[in-house]
Amino acid sequence: MPEQIKPRGKRANLHFLLPSHSSPRMLTVALLVLLCASASANAIQARSSSYNGEYGGGGGKRFSHSGNQLDGPITALRVRVNRYYIVGLQVRYGKVWSDYVGGSQGDLEEIFLHPGESVIQVSGKYKYYLRQVIFVTDKGRYLPFGKDTGTSFNAVPLYPNTVLRFISGRAGLLINAIGLHWDVYPSDCSSC
Repeated sequence: MPEQIKPRGKRANLHFLLPSHSSPRMLTVALLVLLCASASANAIQARSSSYNGEYGGGGGKRFSHSGNQLDGPITALRVRVNRYYIVGLQVRYGKVWSDYVGGSQGDLEEIFLHPGESVIQVSGKYKYYLRQVIFVTDKGRYLPFGKDTGTSFNAVPLYPNTVLRFISGRAGLLINAIGLHWDVYPSDCSSC
């Protein structure tokens, strides 16, 4: 009688997953389901978009520049400030300016980003309305607007190698609140 070979180590016992009358076809289907679940989990891990906010008070009409990001990356910022608050906001995506949101009182400040430069951090202050917003770029530039009073916030992307892609929030005569949306820098940007 030939000698029996004993298995070494532990073996996974999967017989409880399938009925005793299961066929090899059912086992194949079960394995395919497990492979698909694994692939879905990997796709979820590959996400790159994230969101911070909303920072500010209630009120105002909702706005979003989500469609503007299709025009390209953020290339310039216009921020209107008065003595106490951020009054208005406009962002240039590629070569196209978004709609202006907010009021008309105060001084309008405009800053252009260098070619290929991106915003990688946004901080500021709020109390009922947005009082200060500071954009920090990957070139080490610090772009502050407004007054240093109120509750602080600091927003950074959740995933590495992502940048500020668009802004949302609520506005009336002032900027009530701001939301920050992060994703990868667009790979095809002929208009930037």
